[in-house]
Amino acid sequence: MFDDKTILITGGTGSFGRKCVQMMTERYRCRKIIVFSRDEFKQFEMANQMVGDRYACLRFFLGDVRDKDRLKRALGGVDYVIHAAAIKQVPAAEYNPFEAVRTNIVGAQNLIDAAIDMGVAKVMALSTDKAANPINLYGATKLCSDKLFVAGNAYVSQDRPTRFSVVRYGNVAGSRGSVIPLFLRKRAEGELPVTDVRMTRFWITLEHAVEFVFNSMAQMKGRELFVPKLPSMRILDLVEAVGPGCKVKVVGIRPGEKIHETLIPRDESFRTVEYPEHYVVYPSTPTAGGLPLDGGGRLVAEEFDYNSGDNPDCLTVEEIRRQVELLFPHGVQRPDEGY
Repeated sequence: MFDDKTILITGGTGSFGRKCVQMMTERYRCRKIIVFSRDEFKQFEMANQMVGDRYACLRFFLGDVRDKDRLKRALGGVDYVIHAAAIKQVPAAEYNPFEAVRTNIVGAQNLIDAAIDMGVAKVMALSTDKAANPINLYGATKLCSDKLFVAGNAYVSQDRPTRFSVVRYGNVAGSRGSVIPLFLRKRAEGELPVTDVRMTRFWITLEHAVEFVFNSMAQMKGRELFVPKLPSMRILDLVEAVGPGCKVKVVGIRPGEKIHETLIPRDESFRTVEYPEHYVVYPSTPTAGGLPLDGGGRLVAEEFDYNSGDNPDCLTVEEIRRQVELLFPHGVQRPDEGY
């Protein structure tokens, strides 16, 4: 779907953006891929690492999603947008709340307005499991952002082609902020810090996340919130996989952190459609003809809840170990770039 198209990735120097560029250039012959971000040094690093004919379509555009005029300039001639820019660190958002609001909420509305004005065909926004029943500011700002993007479809007149959808998934295994690199660094000490021994999380790799975004963009008609079907991971199983024999040091749950993560809360079950590989959550605003059930979709059971704690698909210790070895073959953290 990206052949001969121009794609802009906000926050494109982050781990998702870099992997997205790599996979996109492997599979498609894009007219242009624009990396839009505010850090010139990370753009410089990325430009020097991605060289050769494969990356000839790559362009870098300095800017901030808080600046609508700059977004409009960057979106000239763009067909598709993948919106990955956000303030993502929970403690940083708690301590600097309005900075998170300005980027995650105001920035989202800026992108919606600019995309409509510039005639972009599709915009896919990346969300997080923390936006489902949020208990911290980061999750609350992303929930607001999700609703802005879904509602953005109502602002588009018939002569404007722009459509907006959202992808929601959990923490990316091994990415910035992931506990796995921390465990790898500390396992030589014989003790690993755990916030709560009951903790579970959904498991998704960076490659899977990018693949899911590609597939969702191919299917989107606008207004959908796409959720992949993912396995869960128990924190104590991760400890055993990464540091067998290590002691567990319980350090206490952090502010804004949950024991289990939710991708689809029970209150959204009445508007959730299940497919073989994913779910689609539709907005609560009524639509003519009810929920679309094409392509083999079926409405989930009443009071369905997609939660990492009671997810029947749970990784074993050996499965986690194999995944970690693939992510970190040398047992060290990969270079990490963020928006």
